[in-house]
Amino acid sequence: MRARQKLRTKAGTGDGLLVANAVQRIAEFWNLTNEGLGQILGLSGSTVSRLRSGSWQFQPGTKSFELAQYLLRLFRSLDALLGSDDEAARSWLAADNRELGGRPIELIRTIRGLSDVADYVDDYRARV
Repeated sequence: MRARQKLRTKAGTGDGLLVANAVQRIAEFWNLTNEGLGQILGLSGSTVSRLRSGSWQFQPGTKSFELAQYLLRLFRSLDALLGSDDEAARSWLAADNRELGGRPIELIRTIRGLSDVADYVDDYRARV
C-alpha cells in the first residue's frame, strides 16, 4: 500500500512539471503576458514569472493545476481544429465571437469563460 502511495506522489510531481512546461509553451504560442496568463490561471504575475523561468511548477490537485489542464485542453482542441496554425489560433482567440458573447482571449480569464470556450471548441470539433 505504501509503495503505491509513493508511486502516486512521484507521478503527481511529474505531472506538475509536465503541465508547467506545456503552459509555458502555450503562453509563447499565444503571446500571453505574465498578467494575462496569471488571470487565466489564478496566479500572481510574479508566480507566472517564476513559472516561465522554470523555478515554479504546478502542484496536482490545486486550483491553478486544474485551470492549467483546462487551458491545455483548449489549446489541444484548437490546435487540432486549426491544423497547428498558431497565427490562426491567435486570430480566433482575438476575434469577437457572437456565439460565445465576446473575444475568447478575454473570456478565458474567468473560470466559467475558460470552461465555456473549451467546451465550445470541443463541440465544434465534434461537428467537423
